[in-house]
Parts: sequence; structure tokens; C-alpha cells
Amino acid sequence: MAPALRDARWPDLGGLAALETTLFPDDAWSPPSWWAELAARPRRDYVVAEADGALVGYAGLDHGGEVSDVMTVAVAPAARGRGLGRALVDELERRAAARGAAHVILEVRADNAPATALYSRAGYTVIATRRGYYPGGVDALVMRKTLQQKGATDG
Repeated sequence: MAPALRDARWPDLGGLAALETTLFPDDAWSPPSWWAELAARPRRDYVVAEADGALVGYAGLDHGGEVSDVMTVAVAPAARGRGLGRALVDELERRAAARGAAHVILEVRADNAPATALYSRAGYTVIATRRGYYPGGVDALVMRKTLQQKGATDG
């Protein structure tokens, strides 16, 4: 069964924290961090991917007006290679546009080739590098995408 996307809910906290620890062992968000993220809604906006009752991915945004910031995108190892990462990114972009954002911006580890390739294919371009941003001194690539906006003559 293909994963279904839905809004993150309070009962998801345990699953979010567990998957986060599996995927990002060196700098995982703690359960209290996840609680704070969900408590910051509606400015923060999180979506989860669920398949057969299991959490297999998640993604989140910070809606900041003209620019929405991607807070996280993550896919469980067993669910990779099936387009779920792109579906999550597309959903974040849809939500950003619905809230009036003209741009989406994100940071990604420079050594995360699958993620940087996903974002590049989705239309993001590198606009800056933050040296030594991640644990272990890994650089962060700052990427941005301009969203399509309807013009006055677009109907």
C-alpha cells in the first residue's frame, strides 16, 4: 500500500522521535523538541506519511510569510526509492503556496547526496553554504525555490 500523507497529530510524537533517532543519530530532535514543534502550529506545519499503520516519513515547514522554511524531510530506509521524499517536498510546497509564500528555503547536509539530488530535481538551487554547520563539521547547503504564483491574468 502506498503511504498516505496527513497532518501530524499529538499521538505521532513517539513515532516521530523514534524515526528521527534512527535517521539522524548524531543530532536527532528529542521528544520535547517534537512537542515544541507541534505546539508551534499554525506557524509550524508538519505532515506525516503512513503505510500499513506505520510512520514511514515526515516533513515540516515554518511559515514565515513570503518565505517558508523547510524544517525537516525524512523517509524511513525501507520506504526510500519510491518517490515518497518527493511527495513530501511537493506537499510542503503546496502548503507554503497556500499560505502565500513566494519562496521555500531549506538547509541540507552537503554530504547528503540523495537529498541534494532530490531538492535539485525539485527545482531548488544552492544560494549559500554554511561552513561547519552540522555535527562533525559538515557544511550545510542553503537551497531555495521560487514557487509559481498566479498572476492577475492567470484566472
